[in-house]
Amino acid sequence: MSGQVYPKDTQTLPGLQLEKVDDRIMTLNVGPQHPGSGHMRIILKVDGDYIVHCDPDPGYVHRGEEKMAEYRNYITNIPHLERPVIHDSCNILYPYCLGVEELLGLEVPERAKYLRVIAAELNRCVYTEYWLGIYGIFLGHSTMFMWPVGDRELMIDLLDKMTGARVTHAYFVPGGVRNDVPANFEDVCLRQVNYFEKRLKEYADVFYDNPILISRTKDTGVLSREDAIKLGTTGSVLRASGVDFDIRKKEPYDVYDELDFQSPTLKEGDSYARSKIPWLDMLESCRIIREALKKMPKSGSVRVKLKPKPKGGDTEIYRRVESGRGALGMYIVSKGKPQPYRLKISVGSFRNLIAMPHLLTGEKLGNMPAVYWSLNYWPVEADR
Repeated sequence: MSGQVYPKDTQTLPGLQLEKVDDRIMTLNVGPQHPGSGHMRIILKVDGDYIVHCDPDPGYVHRGEEKMAEYRNYITNIPHLERPVIHDSCNILYPYCLGVEELLGLEVPERAKYLRVIAAELNRCVYTEYWLGIYGIFLGHSTMFMWPVGDRELMIDLLDKMTGARVTHAYFVPGGVRNDVPANFEDVCLRQVNYFEKRLKEYADVFYDNPILISRTKDTGVLSREDAIKLGTTGSVLRASGVDFDIRKKEPYDVYDELDFQSPTLKEGDSYARSKIPWLDMLESCRIIREALKKMPKSGSVRVKLKPKPKGGDTEIYRRVESGRGALGMYIVSKGKPQPYRLKISVGSFRNLIAMPHLLTGEKLGNMPAVYWSLNYWPVEADR
């Protein structure tokens, strides 16, 4: 029998046991070359066309972000902490800034709160369009790659105007944002967001009503509501299985509680539902940005001025936000020094990776790309 340890020798060191060979079973390594999002490996065992065992092997792009944070002060930590997800750098910095602000007792200016929300939603769209484009490559749908990659330039252009950079913006800082937006930004932003929303609505006919995409993703990798909760999934993976949980709604931060938006939820729990939730999220992001532009104060400070090396108290803080991959939290331990004593990052990518063996075991090998990428897994973020 495949997987049976032979011989049963209590003296054998863990990991060195021999497995009885089954001629029907083939071991297949997916990776560790770049499979679309960053270096990682999936060790599959297949019996004919079916996967009988799945063992994800992350860690190839580990950088030691958490340890590096202990050697930099609360301000100089900003540039490197956004690197695990350069396409969603605003959202990965968001919980860090919220936590440091709580440690230092800072009250963020109202205009800065709205600018943060706008930047976070723009970044959510940039990340999701990239994710959707790569999903098109996985499914052999070239148009599904070219459209999102082209359309995301609208959002990248707006972030460039806000922050001065196309990626790795380092825009969020403890106490607010690094700088105010240009004088004509609001009009330009509204115009481009409206056009972007129009483009997104066209995706329904070309992608989500496309019989090829439907046949590749419908009823594949089905994750029940109960299993989604039990496995600790988050974000689009959790909401695609019928669990309505969005931190922007359940634990609102900054001004999200003042904005009217929905948290898209589907109940099918298959790869199709998991691919559709992020698209619906982008439509809601457009709605959030428009309302934030309307309600944002027209003038005022955007940042609390800090000392060069501010010191936190002797305490610990945990803050989390809803990123493009789901719940993203920062646990910060302070010992009254200018740098964190300990920083722990909880990311949605790693939580969703846990569901991969559950979904792929028993699935056809040909369905592996559709199931894998629907989990919204980002190796660089998971390895951090």
